[in-house]
This record gives sequence, structure tokens and C-alpha cells, in this order.
Amino acid sequence: MNYSDLTPVLRRLALQAGEKIMEIYQSDEFEVMVKSDNSPVTVADEAADALISEGLRAAFPDVALVTEEQAASHGIDAMTFLIVDPLDGTKEFIQRRGDFTVNIALVENGLPTRGVVYAPAKGRMFYTDSVGHSVEETGPFDLDTPGETTPLKVSTPDNDALMVVASKSHRDQATDDYIAKYEVKDMTSAGSSLKFCLVATGEADLYPRLGRTMEWDTAAGQAVLQGAGGRVVRFDDHTPLTYGKHGFANPFFIAYAPGVDLKQA
Repeated sequence: MNYSDLTPVLRRLALQAGEKIMEIYQSDEFEVMVKSDNSPVTVADEAADALISEGLRAAFPDVALVTEEQAASHGIDAMTFLIVDPLDGTKEFIQRRGDFTVNIALVENGLPTRGVVYAPAKGRMFYTDSVGHSVEETGPFDLDTPGETTPLKVSTPDNDALMVVASKSHRDQATDDYIAKYEVKDMTSAGSSLKFCLVATGEADLYPRLGRTMEWDTAAGQAVLQGAGGRVVRFDDHTPLTYGKHGFANPFFIAYAPGVDLKQA
């Protein structure tokens, strides 16, 4: 994979998908449907998926593509693949809360190595550059000409005063009980893959996830966090969270800035 070619394609497709999503988000009403797993899906999910998939297949026809909205892709078995969640945080989108993202990532040998997370309603875009370092681009955004970027670097945590971010829509007692094991200075909530990005920017030190996620939910955010010096590990044994698992389902995990004294379950 030529990363110099990859980065501008991922960035452009994320922006184009974000524009399509916002057209629907700002309309008076939009249809909400229910998938076979009882999760919601909207016309925005489907429109963004079609746009991104077409663009990736045209640019990288030899690379396998896994996308949330195409069930036929969920049986792919490959060491290298592109993985897409065209609208992560559909519940946030439906409730018009703004915490939704476009996620596109490249997975190689079990780990996401490049990715883009774009939050169109918040005007924030995070991605890995051609050498794998993570940046946040400042808008307004142009499709073909990147604007100013700020290098991302995780915090140096203070274990006596940690900043914690948790899910906005999937918070539960088990998560609260685990967070209570830490000395917490402040806690915030965020939707979708933005939680990874808040750790990547240093706005948070720790993001534990004790709930169901799929690889397309997390790959781009993990790539951005890793490119800023962060880590993502399994909740149970603190080994690296890997990708290409059968069915693409994740175990519980912890995303954090190195230096956080991780607690056992």
C-alpha cells in the first residue's frame, strides 16, 4: 500500500460522505429503519456507504473492503483490508446530537495502521498522515487541498487526577464501577469514535469500553490514537486489540495514554 496515495483518498471520501450526511441531517425529516440486529440505520448511512465504497474500490481495487452496511463483506478473510463505518453514532445522528463520525481505516496484519475520523456536525477531522503520525485538520475543509494541521500527541497522565471519557449512549453500571477504580479529576461523555480522538488530542487520558463494538466502529479511531502515541488493549488481559477477527466483533477494550496505571477488571 502506498500511504502517500492512501491518505488523500481517505480524507476526500470522508469529507464527501460528511457533506452527504449533513444534507440529510439538516433536512426536516429522514427515514429511520431497523436492521436485522435491531440497530437503527438511516438513508444517510446508506448514502455515505455507497459513496465511500465506490471511491475506495475505484482507487484500491486490489484491497479487500469491509463495510458495516454491506453484510456480504462481513465474511471476508484477509490480512490487509479497508474497513468502513460510513456513519458511526447513528443514534446520535437520529437524536440530532452531533456526535457522529465517518470512519475509514486500513488494517494490516491485525492492526489498523491508517485512518480518518471526521465529525461533520462538529467540524473536526482527525487522520493519520502518510508516515502514520496523527493530525487534526482545521476547517473550513477543501476536498483536494488540506488546510492547517496540528500534530496530535497523547497526554502525560497524572494517575492522581485522570481525565476519563466514556460512551454517551452506552454507559452502564459496569463501566461506572470500573472507572471508580481510578482517581478521576474529570469525566466527559462523547459519542462514536470521537472518544478515541479525545484521548489522541490529550483531552482525555482513558476510555474504557465495556460494551459491544465491531471492528468498523473502532479501527479508524484506534489508528488515530496509535498515531498520537496511544494504545488500545483488551479489557480482560491487556493484550493489544487486534483486527480481522471472525465476524469482526470486538471484546471489551481500554484505550489510553501510556502512563495510565491500568486497573484489572
